[in-house]
Amino acid sequence: MSVLTLLVSTLGKATGLLTVLVLVIAAVLNYFDDPVPAKYTSMAEDLNTLEENFRQQNRSCFILGASGETGKALLQQLLERNIFSKITLIGRRQLTFEDKAYENVVQEVVDFEKLDDYAAAFQGHDVGYCCLGTTRAKAGADGFVRVDHDYVLKSAELAKAGGSTQFHLESSRGANKDSSFLYLKVKGQVEAEIEALGFDRFSIYRPGVLLVDRQESRPGEWLTRKFFGVFSSTSMSIPIEAVARAMVSNTVLQPEQKTEILENKAISNLGKSAKKCEK
Repeated sequence: MSVLTLLVSTLGKATGLLTVLVLVIAAVLNYFDDPVPAKYTSMAEDLNTLEENFRQQNRSCFILGASGETGKALLQQLLERNIFSKITLIGRRQLTFEDKAYENVVQEVVDFEKLDDYAAAFQGHDVGYCCLGTTRAKAGADGFVRVDHDYVLKSAELAKAGGSTQFHLESSRGANKDSSFLYLKVKGQVEAEIEALGFDRFSIYRPGVLLVDRQESRPGEWLTRKFFGVFSSTSMSIPIEAVARAMVSNTVLQPEQKTEILENKAISNLGKSAKKCEK
């Protein structure tokens, strides 16, 4: 047997084992899939009518993290659906847009290390959206905590003090303040601490693996997205656009309680309902 033949045979066996493992994981995740609240599986209310009613209230919003993938998609959705009279981006740098659709978007540049000095940027908004975040691999453990916890929580505090009644937070599937994993623990901690601020409405979105062709993706991230794109499951992964659609749609829905958590499947169903209404 030649070396090449042996290599091909070995790779073939490894691929077969990986395929079996993937199928087992997918089956387990589907078995323990998230329950979906009825209001997300069937839009009994006319979403277009709800958006029109919301639009008439002449409300304003801000977005944190508009330079990220979810933030970009969210901004596009908000502009297309036009439910706010004013949209403000709060970030560490000015963003450049070529499309005329963005010409009325207001931008506030802040130093996240000195957010108290920029409290005015958070005043006068009815709704706040937070898509701010980084990774431990990109920023280190301390940097990750500083961005995903400290910056996010301080922004929420300033938004509450500035008059915002709604706060929508992009978190992560598995977020748990008692987790032994830093990423999930930090996500869970900031959820709990923002809830304690007492917004009239606090919506938490916990998507699974976000499917997007990010330009700066590391090889491992790219492979993960391609993998979940093929073996897609509403409990495992979700397109960025679906998350953005769901966040906008949920804004106009009447909440059943002050704090609500949308797991991946609920986000997916709401995103699909919103897409149908666009047609």
